Amino acid sequence: MNPIEQILSEYSMMILDGAFSTELERRGCDLNDPLWSTKVLMENPDIIGAVHEDYFKAGADCAITASYQATYEGFMKRGMTKEEAKELIQLSVRIATKVRDTFWGNPENRINRPKPIVAASVGPYGAFVADGSEYRGNYGLTKEQLEDFHRERMETLIEAGPDILACETIPCLVEAQAVVNILEEHSGMYAWISFSAKDGMRINSGEPIVDCARWLDSHPQVAAIGVNCTPPEFMESLISEIRKGTNKPIVLYPNSGEQYDAETKTWHGCSSGMCYGDAAKRWYKKGARLIGGCCRTTPEDIHNIALWSRE
Repeated sequence: MNPIEQILSEYSMMILDGAFSTELERRGCDLNDPLWSTKVLMENPDIIGAVHEDYFKAGADCAITASYQATYEGFMKRGMTKEEAKELIQLSVRIATKVRDTFWGNPENRINRPKPIVAASVGPYGAFVADGSEYRGNYGLTKEQLEDFHRERMETLIEAGPDILACETIPCLVEAQAVVNILEEHSGMYAWISFSAKDGMRINSGEPIVDCARWLDSHPQVAAIGVNCTPPEFMESLISEIRKGTNKPIVLYPNSGEQYDAETKTWHGCSSGMCYGDAAKRWYKKGARLIGGCCRTTPEDIHNIALWSRE
């Protein structure tokens, strides 16, 4: 069964986790590397589990795995064998699943909430090339080339047994179409498709998000459609645009509001002092049903969503 549909049949919304990579950095990890957070799978997998656990304690109903930049090509560039790369990609799912099962094993953690699910992160092609192109969508690749890039690692993640795939930070419709084509080769597996957007109407490639929602709407294995890794001030407009194209659940997990410089790999500015929990309440009232956080958000932000959503 569609795991999102199952949760939303019993609860009014589903709380996602927050930032992963910037949370690892807060805990002392050096991610200035083309593999970004994925290199922690190689170096210190225990800290990945600790981040998942803190988000579950904060109230998250979903753990998004540390596989955003986990690709065969990336690991093999580091001199790993294909089997070693496969092991690391699947390790991301096993870590999240083990932490979830341990957390759910305590009856005190089951009060007034669904059993959390594990979403295997499928980052965009731009995350692999690590040149910021996931914020532009100008790959110059065909749908078939993108399918060739995504297929093996998606199959590897599915084999590891997550509840759902999180196909996230997608900057262009052709890449969304590529991952959906692969998804549909695996009956019974579901995914959410989450775009990165440049404003309140368009994804980073410049395509209207309503057109993306309309295309995805006819694909039953797409369990939710939405936006991540995007400034929070665009969320309400994007919700309205997405709703014009689909009745599927809307998933939102924006950044904190700071701006990322892809060249220097640093963050600038501030989150404008807004209360993330209060903003999430507005997004819920506007129609979003899966809400969490992306870059620079914290377990505290997720806890602030849980405070009002579980009153």
